Amino acid sequence: MESAQFVILAGLVIGLVYGAVGLLSGFCLMSSMRGFLAEGDGRLVRSYALAIAVAIAASQFLAGNGMVDLGKSIYLQQSFSVPVLFLGGLLFGYGMVLSNGCGSRALVLLGRGNLRSFVVVIVLAIAAQMTLKGLIAPARIALVQASQTTVSVNSLPSVLVMLGLKESLSRALAVAATVVALMLFAFAHPAFRRSPGQIAAGVVVGLLVAGGWYVTGCLGADDFNPVPVTSLTFIAPIADSLQYAMLSTGLALNFGIATVAGVFAGSLVTALATGRFKLEGYSSPRQMLRSGSGAALMGIGGVMAFGCSIGQGLTGVSTLALASFVAFAGILLGTTAGLRGALRVQPLAVA
Repeated sequence: MESAQFVILAGLVIGLVYGAVGLLSGFCLMSSMRGFLAEGDGRLVRSYALAIAVAIAASQFLAGNGMVDLGKSIYLQQSFSVPVLFLGGLLFGYGMVLSNGCGSRALVLLGRGNLRSFVVVIVLAIAAQMTLKGLIAPARIALVQASQTTVSVNSLPSVLVMLGLKESLSRALAVAATVVALMLFAFAHPAFRRSPGQIAAGVVVGLLVAGGWYVTGCLGADDFNPVPVTSLTFIAPIADSLQYAMLSTGLALNFGIATVAGVFAGSLVTALATGRFKLEGYSSPRQMLRSGSGAALMGIGGVMAFGCSIGQGLTGVSTLALASFVAFAGILLGTTAGLRGALRVQPLAVA
């Protein structure tokens, strides 16, 4: 099997596992933040924090041992626009609240029979493609060109290197500081410590991020036919998946498209096997309008931020890229604004 074909197959498997875990555990940043801020249940947000910790530790282990060059990813760039990344994160986070979940969660719920998620996935894909290559692309490019800066340090370890520490020590200190802080936050919560399912979900999702890096960055490192170094992310892959479904002739499958298909299939199989499959739809036109608007914001914002709550919040942060922390901060703030405060998304009245 050629390396490119193996990468596609591995992407499908990673997606299958993520889809099953996402359905069984409810893994989702928006649900995590809602439970943490509005409902007083902090288990999901700590599962997310554990996933970040595991993703950082495992991904940096691969990078530190020369198995993956994370510098080839889109996250560790020397030039980036802080305003556009942050604004994109804000739009994505607020849109996530409007749509009641991110792109990956929409794929998981679609596999369970939630037809509202079908609208979210389609609208997100169209908005993302418009922002990547369509009508909105010129405005996005102009904003980036007007505000981007070139930096000498683009990650937490490089900041420590600039202060005079050796590269290996800088990586170790940056990883230790972030992982320990996240682990303390996660396991300081008694209810989380008594939730083996949530602990397992955090560990598995974190390892899937590292698995994506290893597959594309090591096993896919073919000198004659290299594949992009990437891992779990869903905005551009969902857009590419819709384009591939419509215009497959002349287009090639890739890791992201295979992962999207795997997430849907993994959720569907798990839902059928556990009796969780149930067709659901919108209760009102207003709910559909809100959901579609949120999906559009996620598509636009996700492209501007170079990723979503998974693509930046887990995969990007696992590289310890400063740009990823900026985008993720925007996502967290946008989500918080949608859940609390003056801009809070109000619950729809039940007819």
